[in-house]
Amino acid sequence: MLAHDKNQNATTHTTPASRVWLHADDCNLEDFVASLDCATRPEDYPLAERIEQNVPIYNGRHVDALPAEARADLQAELVEAMLEGPGIVVFSGAFDDYALGGATARFHEMIAEQRKAGVAGGDHFAKPGANDRVWRVQQKLAERDPAAYVDYYANPVIELISEAWLGPMYQVTSDLNVVNPGGDAQSAHRDYHLGFMSTEQAERFPAHIHRFASQLTLQGAVAHCDMPVESGPTLYLPYSQRYELGFLATGRPEFQRYFSEHHVQLPLAAGDAVFFNPALFHAAGSNRSADIRRMANLLQISSAFGRAMGSLDRARMCRAIYAELCRRERQGERDTVVRTAKATAEGYGFPTNLDRDQPTAGLAPETQCELLIRAVGEQLDADTFESQLAAQLDRRRVD
Repeated sequence: MLAHDKNQNATTHTTPASRVWLHADDCNLEDFVASLDCATRPEDYPLAERIEQNVPIYNGRHVDALPAEARADLQAELVEAMLEGPGIVVFSGAFDDYALGGATARFHEMIAEQRKAGVAGGDHFAKPGANDRVWRVQQKLAERDPAAYVDYYANPVIELISEAWLGPMYQVTSDLNVVNPGGDAQSAHRDYHLGFMSTEQAERFPAHIHRFASQLTLQGAVAHCDMPVESGPTLYLPYSQRYELGFLATGRPEFQRYFSEHHVQLPLAAGDAVFFNPALFHAAGSNRSADIRRMANLLQISSAFGRAMGSLDRARMCRAIYAELCRRERQGERDTVVRTAKATAEGYGFPTNLDRDQPTAGLAPETQCELLIRAVGEQLDADTFESQLAAQLDRRRVD
């Protein structure tokens, strides 16, 4: 038993279509609240040091010394916590002072350089420029200080929980976020992938995708300073990842109000690490401190799955068929254009180079597929299409 359910989710589906296709209008706050009515019990998480505000807290200092059997037991407990339990775990002392200090010093250098250059990073769920953002900080640390990089990213807690949630093949990316004194809270949201789509986009994905998409990604955050509550550490709503309609519900006013009234907020110490299911309702808190620059390295750890076996030059293919698609559009074959574009072009805006392709207008950039369909619809001449395609490719290019 992973959680002590006091009530069952009241949502029921009566037709095949209603079981497969979810709609925002079906979001029901009472059903959502019922799915949250759980208690995190110590007997269900015996390897945790303690339970705080329904969240299991583990000792990160001992992970590296665990024998194989104990490691497997801990990983199993973590999976249960993330999947059907509270959806969030904390490792205290996950990073030692040496590894944390070396990376933190380099992060401060990067922020100072960005400020001097007048660079203001965008933010997916807060006002652009409100915080200090260093996109792709992982690559920048590797290039700036390889020793500090190795000391930091060789962390055994990252490996432990990544293998537990995603299996032995995974890929880490990270971006630095600093919320300065006076910085406002984010809006409550879920994360990548469906959490980075509009409600209308998310509705087009069948229900089983809503259920399993969060299992392709692990979200994490490493505290690079002490984070008392007044500094605004992240707000969470334990068990909210279990609500099937959650990706369609986060933007609805009644769900936002409920989150603001019932979230939990855990103070963190420098070196602590939080990991959570990306379907968990969460938001960075308001920094009401006078002098704490709340620095966190935001980890996004992705499954190796979800990639095609073959590699194609899709931009080259788009160029090759552009004139033919324009001809078909002029003949009124709009469906043919759209279907061909979906089969040919990159259909997703990520991964991208967030230094160049920042989320300043919406949550995700225009995809190659959307660009192709738009260009054909507007009957752009070949040179204009090529210019826009090349500019998009350049924004996504990795330095």
